[in-house]
Amino acid sequence: MPQWIVIVLRTLITIIALFAITKVLGKRQLGELSYFEYITGITIGSIASYASIDLQGNWYYGFLAIFVWAIIVYALGFLTLKSKVARDIIQGKGVVLIKEGKILEDNLKKVHLTADDLLEQLREKNAFKLADVEFAILESNGKFNVMLTKENQPLTPKLLGIKVGQENEPQTVIIDGKIMDEPLATLGLNRGWLHTELEKIGVALENVFLGQVDSYGQLTVDCYDDKLLIPEPQEKAKLLATLKKCEADIEMFGLSSKNQEAKKLYENCAEELQEVISKVKPILTS
Repeated sequence: MPQWIVIVLRTLITIIALFAITKVLGKRQLGELSYFEYITGITIGSIASYASIDLQGNWYYGFLAIFVWAIIVYALGFLTLKSKVARDIIQGKGVVLIKEGKILEDNLKKVHLTADDLLEQLREKNAFKLADVEFAILESNGKFNVMLTKENQPLTPKLLGIKVGQENEPQTVIIDGKIMDEPLATLGLNRGWLHTELEKIGVALENVFLGQVDSYGQLTVDCYDDKLLIPEPQEKAKLLATLKKCEADIEMFGLSSKNQEAKKLYENCAEELQEVISKVKPILTS
């Protein structure tokens, strides 16, 4: 048998074996790999490439080494799930670099980072002033996470004491011009509704690259033809969004008011508007 055919066959077998091993060991993103998993990936890849092209030695020894590595990795993965001590040894632990706004110089030396490295990592997290940082940690997978001080954290409805309605994930109902029936059924909709919505915006199904329906029942599409103008969202969805914004504004006025009578009035208005929204929502999302 010609050598090039042997190499092709070995390569195909190697790809199949690596694919099977990867499926067994599970998926991890590159940034989430521990040091041991990173080294394992490099080693298995080197062994696999050697087994594919080495025509002098016994090629099956390479596959034996790959499977031994895979078994060890799988066993260690199982061990880390069961033991916190083993997990700390194999995967490592996060190292706190800033605590209560103070840099921990000893921990910085442990992970071999300089002050310039630390500042660079902070800038990548949009923290340009050290005084704005409450807590920073270098995770075991090498990621750098930062918690800003209370006054520098983004303002959220929760901090304002405002309750907001639950936002459900959008459902992708069209991919490559084909209708996805399962997401449609999840929303309680059907193909007839989808075709009607496409007719409203004047877009043919086969021209839609991606189509999504949000929690308000609003269909948004991305077409293959980028020059095609898509109409603005429906008036019903815009009305529902406006009502919800009014409710949030009234609640915020109530929280900011120091007059108890005015505060009570705002609260009552917000409750009444919330009842109105709950009644008209089925109509506006249909």
